[in-house]
Parts: sequence; structure tokens; C-alpha cells
Amino acid sequence: MTRVVRFHEYGDADVLRIENVDVPAPAADEVQLTVKAIGLNRAEVMFRTGRYLQEAVFPSQLGYEAAGVVKALGADVKGFAENDAVSVIPTLDMSRWPTYGELINIPAKYVVKHPASLTYEQAAASWMQYVTAWGALIEQAKLNADDVVIISAASSSVGVAAIQVARSVGATVIATTRTSAKAQPLRDAGAHHVIATSEEDLAARVKEITHGKGARVVFDPIGGPAIAQLAECMSFGGILLEYGALSTDEGTFPQFALLGKCLTFKGYLYVEITGNDALLERAKKFINEGLESGALVPLISRTFTFDQIQDATRFLESNEQIGKIVVTVD
Repeated sequence: MTRVVRFHEYGDADVLRIENVDVPAPAADEVQLTVKAIGLNRAEVMFRTGRYLQEAVFPSQLGYEAAGVVKALGADVKGFAENDAVSVIPTLDMSRWPTYGELINIPAKYVVKHPASLTYEQAAASWMQYVTAWGALIEQAKLNADDVVIISAASSSVGVAAIQVARSVGATVIATTRTSAKAQPLRDAGAHHVIATSEEDLAARVKEITHGKGARVVFDPIGGPAIAQLAECMSFGGILLEYGALSTDEGTFPQFALLGKCLTFKGYLYVEITGNDALLERAKKFINEGLESGALVPLISRTFTFDQIQDATRFLESNEQIGKIVVTVD
């Protein structure tokens, strides 16, 4: 028997329970890990509260990211050995391959031997955020050193990762946050400019920063009214990648900006990368090289113990953090 986190109904963090279950031997294409650290993501909150793309079948497990040590290998798995230090890239189904547990099975294609310089906490804090940012900014937007990029809700783990990914290719980063309370930490994280959207005129500040040209790339998880506001900030031929829907208000569609500037608006999900073997390999290479060189450095906001999983989730939902929340497993 091993301890895992399960929930038996949708609800707040109180529905999360630590329970003992039997974990089967790994399937032929799976790697079994003894977990040392777990990275938390907003997708897991949405799944637990019934607001995700996938519905839970109760009792359900959850979790997308983890790091640990290889305990056993499926019959067809090559390239790994017992006791290898590895981390987990989010799979396509968190209920089938959950990571909130002391012992987990994960398909080998989503297991990575990360740089030895990383701690387990850092490794568990890497893959969702960097794969998401790489896929949008590098693979789809073709971000380069001549570009200005706006990163919305930049204090999130994906936002901080996007700042680092953009900086690694030489782009100029404009980070947005609701108030100026997080401005300095975002500058410390690498943003060239920070705009507090509740205190400043977003479009006017972007116009000032870009000398009237606007930003070619926007990376936004908010949606709703923010899309029209961001469209005003974009340059001719720009692309807006929408990877979330934090706003509950649909907002007004900016058709005149779309037409007048020949803009591209695209919905984006990380599964566009993780569901494509060739893209996933390119992402692994870029991210591992960045982690090895120090161009990409996971920012951990706070760590909790496995027994504090409810508290860790509540902190995630508080929006107080800058960077990633990690749970350690003894």
C-alpha cells in the first residue's frame, strides 16, 4: 500500500484526502517512480472543482508534475535504469497517470532525466510551465530578439517561465500584473518592464515602451475583456496566444483591431506539444539545455509537506504566490 491523494466529490481543498491504495506494477511502456517532490498547477484546481476539460470519475486521483527516483521499469522501456533521478512532463490524462502520491506510474515518453544540478523540488517545478511557454512563444509565435512580448498574469509559474524563455532568445519582455505589489519581484525575475493594469493605462504604457509600434506577441491566460485591451497594444501582424480563461466575463470581441492590424488570435493548450512526439522532443531539448545552462531557473514560491496538501492547494488558490508551489514527499 502507498499513500496517494484522492477526492470523492467536487469541491474546495477540503475534499482532498490522503488514502492508502495499491499501486500496480508499471505497464510495459511505463516507468514507476518513488516521488520526492510534486509541482502544483491551476489545472488540478479546475479538475478538482469540475471546471476542467476532463471530468473526474470518483474516487479520483490528480496531479500533473513530480520528480523522484526510478523504482521499476516496464518491459518495453529503454533509456532508464533503477535509481535514476527523473522528473515528469504532464501527461494527457491526470486521472489515469496522477502524480499526487508516494509511488506513481508514468508513460516513459513523459519521464525525463533532468540536469543533475537541479534539486527534486526544482525538477518538479519545471515541466508544465516551461513546456507551455516554449510551445507558445518559440514553436508557435517564433519569438526572436527583435520582438516585444506582453506576458499577462506574469507572477504565475507559467508567467515567470515565459519571462525566462523570452529572455533566453533575446526578446523584450513586458510583464503585466494587477497591482504594483508584485512589480519588483517580476523585474527580479527578468521582466524589462512591468505594468500594473489596475493602476496604469495598459495601452498607453505599451505605446510608450514600444515607441508607438506595439508588441508583436501576447501570451495571456485571462481572456474576457483583457483580449480587447491587449489587442490595442499589439503591432501590425501580431499574434495573441490565449492559454487560459481566468475571466468569467466573455468581454467584447475586438473585430476592428483584428482586421485593422491583421492580427492572429489563437487558443493554445500545452497538449499541442505533449501530444506530438516530435514537438515534445524539441521541447525537452530546449528546456533541458536551458536548465543546464542556467538560462531557465525554476522559481519556487513556497514548499509544503505531503501531509499539508490541502494547505498547499489553498495557497495556490490565494494568488499570493510568485512562481511555483511545490509539495515535498519523504
